[in-house]
Amino acid sequence: MARPNGLDAVFGMHAVEALFSQDAMPRELWVQEGQAETRLSTLVEKARHAGTHLTHHPREVLDEVAQGGTHQGVVAFCTPLTVHSEEELMLRLNGWPHQEPPLLLILDGVTDVHNLGACLRSADAAGAHGVILPKDRSAPLNAVVRKVASGAAESVPVYQVTNLARAMARLKEAGVWLSGTAGEAQTSLFDIDLTGLAGW
Repeated sequence: MARPNGLDAVFGMHAVEALFSQDAMPRELWVQEGQAETRLSTLVEKARHAGTHLTHHPREVLDEVAQGGTHQGVVAFCTPLTVHSEEELMLRLNGWPHQEPPLLLILDGVTDVHNLGACLRSADAAGAHGVILPKDRSAPLNAVVRKVASGAAESVPVYQVTNLARAMARLKEAGVWLSGTAGEAQTSLFDIDLTGLAGW
């Protein structure tokens, strides 16, 4: 059976489960034939309740869709992730709706999809209001990213910018404080007192 056109594949139990609590409700759900439906009974019931089209397939079909990834017997097809622009980010900052200052994660040179997924998951856990990526030299927001992110790819807004240095300069002009991190640094971020840094 051919995969649906124009939809992204999301695979793995936790990643698919997260879709039902986000705005990215799956259009189709493919479940592995056999014991998988029993193991995934809660997820299958959510799909039926949501009106998601449900079909059963041999493991080989799901293996092909997941392209070597661990699908755990389930693949969902949903609309692609919305990626926001630099101008959308600046407009959001101009009308900032929160009392606390914006917490934004800026990533440069993260080209591995597993690392990007982990960064999105960490950003979500830290309460970040968005993640900023350059359009070049960045991993694509694909099915592997969504699986590793375990729902964070749907809940944390992602902004893509053409020129990262220019975007950072605009953030500073908007009153956002920037703090750089590096893996080889001698001091941990958790050992630094950031109180009062934000002039928001």
